[in-house]
Formats: sequence, C-alpha cells, structure tokens
Amino acid sequence: MRTAKKITVNSKHGLRKLGRRGLLAAVAASLAVAALTGCAGQDPLAAQAKAGDNKNYIAGDGSVSVFAPSERKPPVQFSGTLFDGKKVSAADLAGKVSVLNFWYAGCAPCRLEAPSLEALHKEFAAQSVLFYGVNVRDEAATAEAFNRSFGLTYPSFNDKDGAVLLGMTDYVPPAAVPTTLVLDKQGRVAARILGVADKSTLKALISDAVAGR
Repeated sequence: MRTAKKITVNSKHGLRKLGRRGLLAAVAASLAVAALTGCAGQDPLAAQAKAGDNKNYIAGDGSVSVFAPSERKPPVQFSGTLFDGKKVSAADLAGKVSVLNFWYAGCAPCRLEAPSLEALHKEFAAQSVLFYGVNVRDEAATAEAFNRSFGLTYPSFNDKDGAVLLGMTDYVPPAAVPTTLVLDKQGRVAARILGVADKSTLKALISDAVAGR
C-alpha cells in the first residue's frame, strides 16, 4: 500500500494561503493526503535528522512543508561555487523564484526525480525561475556523468565542503538527500520537499511562489 504524502501548512489561514486549487489538485493527482495540519504539527525535519539507515543517506518521506508569506523566515544566506567554477551567492537570486535541489549521483531517489526537475526547469524558464542543484558529495566527473545521463541543463554547486548546506540548516536535515527548496523572490524559503519531489506537487509550489503566494 502506498504511503500517503504528508503536508505541513505553516499558515494561520490554512488553504487560502496555499493556492488551494494548484497544490491540492497536484497532490490529489499523485497521492492521497493523509494530514493537512497547522503549525502545531511537528516539523518533519527533526524526525528526518534523527533517522538513520544503511544507505548512508536519509531518504525523506516526501513530506511537503509550505510556509505562508507572512510567516517566512528572513532570506537565506549562502555562497558557493558551481562545478564550472562560477561563484554564486544568495544575492544573485534576488528578485527571482529559485529552486534548490540537494543531491548526489549515488542517491537512488535523486535519480528518480531528475527527469521531473529538468522538465520543470524548462517549463519555468520563460518565467525566469532559477534552478540549482546542490551536490553534497561528488567529484566533478561523477556529477557531470549524472547530468549527461539525465540530460540536466541547470547548474549544480560543488558543495562537498558544505558551504551552501551550512546556510540551509534550518531547512535541510543533515544527510537528507534529496531535499528540494523553493525560494520566493525575496530569497525566503516558501516550501520544502523532503524526499523525492513529485513533479505535479513541485510545479504547484513553484507556481504559487511565482504568483507571490
């Protein structure tokens, strides 16, 4: 039996803050919604950070956390270097919705979601949405081979030193790969997916951020 997706709505106004048609329609199309709760629900980050298995990574449960605009934390701060040598910081993302996907090549869930991420990258390019991978483990040759295999055209940070991850500790549990963050135009985390990013759900989250929700 397939496990239902968990959604945490960080909003005093519940569905009205989510872009109700977009997110709920997307989730319903893929998985049954087991829980739709307010801030009282435990942030799955804590449980994921404590979890362990023999894969040397934590495979998230697909939990989606949505943060209402009025309740988002200050803009994230980070600086890192892409595999092509270009340096990128949070300031470079200002004014645009951004998607950060934490991954590495040997992570089976990362391979599963890669085609969806590339498809969404192409779909939202006209709306100037930025996509960045954050590779937490691989050497350049391994990361490049992964990109070729899945046809990924968006860049990735070489984050073996944890420079980008360090700026995301409030949102990304240690070793929780994959994790996907959607940043709003102010650089604040608008949503987070722990585990494989369902395409329709991530599309709805990005659309809401583009619309300012």
